[in-house]
Amino acid sequence: MELHKSTSHALLEKLKNKEISSQDILKDLASRISKEDGKVKAYVRPSEKINPPELKGVPVLVKDNICTDGYNTECCSKILSGFKPPYDATVIKKIKDAGHSFLGLKANMDEFAFGSSTENSCFGPTHNPWDLNCVPGGSSGGSAAAVAADEAIWALGSDTGGSIRQPAAFCGVVGLKPTYGRVSRFGLIAFASSLDQIGPLTKDVRDCALLTNIISGYDANDSTSINTPVPDYTKALVNNAKGIKVGIPKEYFVEGLDPEVKKIIEEAINKLKNLGAQFKEVSLPHSEYAVPVYYIIATAEASSNLARFDGVQYGLRAKAEGLIEMYKKTRRLGFGDEAKRRILLGTFALSHGYYDAYYLRALKVRKLIKQDFDNVFKDFDCIITPTSPTPAFKIGEKVDDPLKMYLSDIYTISVNLAGIPAISIPCGLTKKGLPVGLQIMSKHFNEEMLFRLAYTYEQNTEWHKMKPKL
Repeated sequence: MELHKSTSHALLEKLKNKEISSQDILKDLASRISKEDGKVKAYVRPSEKINPPELKGVPVLVKDNICTDGYNTECCSKILSGFKPPYDATVIKKIKDAGHSFLGLKANMDEFAFGSSTENSCFGPTHNPWDLNCVPGGSSGGSAAAVAADEAIWALGSDTGGSIRQPAAFCGVVGLKPTYGRVSRFGLIAFASSLDQIGPLTKDVRDCALLTNIISGYDANDSTSINTPVPDYTKALVNNAKGIKVGIPKEYFVEGLDPEVKKIIEEAINKLKNLGAQFKEVSLPHSEYAVPVYYIIATAEASSNLARFDGVQYGLRAKAEGLIEMYKKTRRLGFGDEAKRRILLGTFALSHGYYDAYYLRALKVRKLIKQDFDNVFKDFDCIITPTSPTPAFKIGEKVDDPLKMYLSDIYTISVNLAGIPAISIPCGLTKKGLPVGLQIMSKHFNEEMLFRLAYTYEQNTEWHKMKPKL
């Protein structure tokens, strides 16, 4: 049985009927990982134990920045080498409480989630299963690539500026960034605390709804968690787009959007029109400021969050004479180039004399970006855009040009700044056979609308069934 090719909901049905056991799933996955991961490199520390002590349900792959009790959690950074958390993140506890297990291995990622390509990992880059010379996107590239390559049934990632949705688009899988506060961040090693959200990466929309059901809900351990009821998202999986009002932001269909991606997105929009959705052009006038605003706020928060990694309590500690020298040497050796770049940018933005000019001003513009979305959602149920301006690019193509790399997230970062939910679903392939993602956004805590429209599109197309040929 090739169980690794199945969706989680198909496997759950088989488990319920006692046709298979969780051990069967794990054995099949282990065989698939050992056969394919030498090429894809979606996993880190592959020599670690893959057999969880309590094996049950359908095992979930977890990104390397989500704490797992007794298992290395290193954010793919040398500075956290050997760190084993003494507790589980809330999402891991919820997965176990729901009758599933953590896979035992961790997914590769950009160091501390700093990147759009999974090239900034101390374990080396992950390769896109659709074209091994291309990136899988980032920073949750390992999670997306593993699901696409059938090396995982479903996975968790984190999204600070598109880090679930952009790799989902590049790898041809489904990825959801929930509303800020819908999923607990307790046990997620922070990048930018006002932007980070944990979310699912799955093979289809039903699996995405199932995993969102499991991980959502209030958590007193997270001060930003919202105490609001969690609906059963599987009830929103209705094959019906009639009457759904969708806005198309004119600012997102401009120069810089790959012509092939544009054509595929337009075809997806026409498909939804034929299925009864109503479309109209809208404006998000402050979109042009999203990238600079994001890279001021995100780096400022990263600079603050990463100050705790100094070699004193855990992770790497460089040998040095004196405390200050040890701090300097540990951070110099422990952080990669992109992490250092972001820490320096953020420290500068928060420094005396520049705080008002950069950080405070960015917060004010962030509010305007949120207001743009609020205004559109007064009259519309959803907004549709491309997930990324291009398909997956070659490994090494943008790594020496940070600005070009940062623009990879131009269509996703506004969602994090506004705190709204968004999903990326596969909607086509380029002539070179690379996947393209369709992004659907909705207002706060309206994930149900995302699932309904995404499910309707999925049920009337075949893109989610397309698989890379490894």
